[in-house]
Amino acid sequence: MKYEAVVAQLLNVEGALAAGVVDYDSGMLLAGSSINAIDLEISAISSTEVVRAQIKNMQMLQLNDVIEDILITLNNRYHLIRPLRELNSLFLYSVLDKQKASLALSRRALIDVEKQMLI
Repeated sequence: MKYEAVVAQLLNVEGALAAGVVDYDSGMLLAGSSINAIDLEISAISSTEVVRAQIKNMQMLQLNDVIEDILITLNNRYHLIRPLRELNSLFLYSVLDKQKASLALSRRALIDVEKQMLI
């Protein structure tokens, strides 16, 4: 599945404001789109730092586990980050309107897109 199609599918989720595919080795946004003038280049870089910090934390704690997703909750938005285990150094990024989005359905959409990317 092409990255642009991934982004389009994530933007179809109720309450979605932005979505992207990011390489956390480089911090580069590989594909992304925003409905609400969110600067995805900056978001990709800052979200990369969040992923790297969590990976470092897990290593320091000697946790033999993997990150399923990371949720950042703001007053008006959710930011969801889902590292892709099978696609080295990539993660899906989704920004959601907290009032309109279902967190459970949004997480499910990330899981479904990840599965489609592996086919």
